[in-house]
Amino acid sequence: MTTNRRTFLKTAAAFSAAPFLLPSNVWAAETNPNDRIVMGFIGMGKQSRHLMSSFIQDKRVQVVAVCDVDTTRREDARQRVIDFYTNRPEMGAAECAGYNDFRELIGRGDLDAVCIATPDHWHTIPILTALEAGLDVYCEKPLTHNIQQAIDVMEAVDKHGRVLQTGSMQRSMEEFRVACELVRNGAIGKISHVECSFGPPGRPCDLPEEDMEPGLDWDMWIGPGPMRPYNSVLSPRGIHDHFPDWRSYKEYGGGMVCDWGAHHLDIAQWGLDMDASGPEKIVPPEDPAAVEGAVMHYDGDIQVIHKDGFGVHFYGAGGEVKVNRGRFEFILDGKRVAGFVDREDGGSLESAILFVQDEYLKDAKIKLYASNDHIRDFLGCMESRKKPITSEQVGGRSAICCHLMNQAYYNHETLRWNPKRLRFALGGGKKEWLTENYREPWNA
Repeated sequence: MTTNRRTFLKTAAAFSAAPFLLPSNVWAAETNPNDRIVMGFIGMGKQSRHLMSSFIQDKRVQVVAVCDVDTTRREDARQRVIDFYTNRPEMGAAECAGYNDFRELIGRGDLDAVCIATPDHWHTIPILTALEAGLDVYCEKPLTHNIQQAIDVMEAVDKHGRVLQTGSMQRSMEEFRVACELVRNGAIGKISHVECSFGPPGRPCDLPEEDMEPGLDWDMWIGPGPMRPYNSVLSPRGIHDHFPDWRSYKEYGGGMVCDWGAHHLDIAQWGLDMDASGPEKIVPPEDPAAVEGAVMHYDGDIQVIHKDGFGVHFYGAGGEVKVNRGRFEFILDGKRVAGFVDREDGGSLESAILFVQDEYLKDAKIKLYASNDHIRDFLGCMESRKKPITSEQVGGRSAICCHLMNQAYYNHETLRWNPKRLRFALGGGKKEWLTENYREPWNA
């Protein structure tokens, strides 16, 4: 009896309660195009172009559909898929459908997974729709647009037995894993605080109305968010090569607290061993107009402080660990033991990390999840049905950290949070701060 890849993916969730690994030879052979992981892509902007390029080149994947509310971006993405398979006929048929409505894409019935790279306010509804349809999900960070959505997604992944990867790909970069392994193994002693640098919270959208050319479904772009006139800052027309600034506005994003904060607060959570927990108190800065200075308080009298700096900076009783993309420093008793910040340092990031691993982590008791490719990790977990490196639990709780910090800024009140029960502690916040009002018909 022969079982192809799709049959396995559709049925393996029933057995996911008992972890298991497939023999390596199961997927080592050349993959028949009919047995590939069939994927659709929702949101076809700059980030999705990068993601689809990575997914489509994996021999396990067949891309069959794209979705975007902008006709130009949708047709460009569809043609790129067709061109890719036309030039590589051994990878599959040169066919790709384009959709304006994500529900039509998810409802095709032949997909195994979707990749979602929409504005933040459009993450959760497609995630939940895909999970209910039995699909696995790769979704950009922050995983959700508010706290309640994060809770809903975590519960839905468990309910439907699916695999979800959040696009917090710093966990698949070696410098971040090594930094967190140093911290988790006590290399710098008891942690007192962590400084995270990522920019301001979200702000109300006040953009003026602009004329809109045909070809954009603005009502669908707004979706569950509050309706407002079109402005190209939110959704630039055509094929643009920048990250649109919808992310700065609280109605559709969450400022840099939810953009870069979703990366750096995620690493703070990892280093503090808080993936299954979170802060217990969030204190805004004294100045109501300040856009940095909020402090999250964790069990053990540890603080995570939002301020300008290196990226993620761990302070311990005996030293410091500093990490950002392509940059790393390890300091003991005030002396720099290893590091690489720029070429003037000499050496390389790789040599600095190798030295630390050989000298300080060789016999480490704690070894963190090692992924050297975020997308390949997701695809591998689709096959094994194991949780990926930034599962819904990791991505959901890191998103909650961002939203709690933003609520402290927005309301200028100290919040008290119960990370076990995923709700505000008594007197520590208002229920309405957990969610938002959705526009019809998305509020059903």
